[in-house]
Amino acid sequence: MQLGEAEADERPDSRAARYFQHATSGHWDPYAIDIEQDRETLVDLGRRPFTQFRATVAMFGAGEEAVVDDLLPLATVLEADDDQRFVASHLYEEARHAAFFDRYWTDVINPVEEIRGLEPTDPTADRWFPDAYVEIFDRTETAMGRLLEADTPENRAVAYAHYHLTIEGVFAQVGFRAIRETFGPETDGPTVHGLTEGFEHIRRDEGRHVGFGLAKLEALLASGAVDRERIEDVVSTLAPLIDDIAGQMGWKRLPGPSGEELVTDAAEQRAKRLEQLTTETAREPESDSADRNGGR
Repeated sequence: MQLGEAEADERPDSRAARYFQHATSGHWDPYAIDIEQDRETLVDLGRRPFTQFRATVAMFGAGEEAVVDDLLPLATVLEADDDQRFVASHLYEEARHAAFFDRYWTDVINPVEEIRGLEPTDPTADRWFPDAYVEIFDRTETAMGRLLEADTPENRAVAYAHYHLTIEGVFAQVGFRAIRETFGPETDGPTVHGLTEGFEHIRRDEGRHVGFGLAKLEALLASGAVDRERIEDVVSTLAPLIDDIAGQMGWKRLPGPSGEELVTDAAEQRAKRLEQLTTETAREPESDSADRNGGR
């Protein structure tokens, strides 16, 4: 069986085409978001919360940079026109996210460090990245790179399960919650309007990415080319690494989700994504369903 039989979907109303239409209509400018007020908030943040805040932003920024590279093998092997258009928009959006976090570090975090009497830091410094974080992205890079060695249904399924289902569908969602419920405008704690606005745009973009990957996994499963157990194995293997980092993202000195709550959230996200592979949910533009469910 050719991969095209399992994944090709070039109808005018194909899912990839719909996701691309959402991408073109949902454009936002990472340089237009007002981040000035965030500096005032962060100057008064406690020492430990400020360190944790910087680590969280650094992990998001590095993650966006990493996935830009990780997407290239997928862009190489996908042949359908609709898929190629969508993945091109996907690459652009990840680059846009990386640009936003780079701008935020340069224009907010570094100036706040100077005001606080701290040495300016680099968002790529090893200090910000736990071993589990490095391991997750190393495994994802390997899984995506394997597509260039052997473009098989199983290798595609493993790549989608690493990247779209786990990195964007679970890990990123937990990080969004950690920031939104701690620093968002509706919380009782300090508010960073610029960062949370950027996160909302990024969450919508990544909702489309997750929807695309789930649709591709769904097609591979429906074709019989891949066993569901293989996908579940990838998700369960990555789960301890995701949970390790989620547990460290809870805020102990600010009103926000605890590490235990975020670990529970990660488990719920995994179950939700796997369930979507057997329902019509994966067929909807994920950006729509994410909005209806508060980004969860």
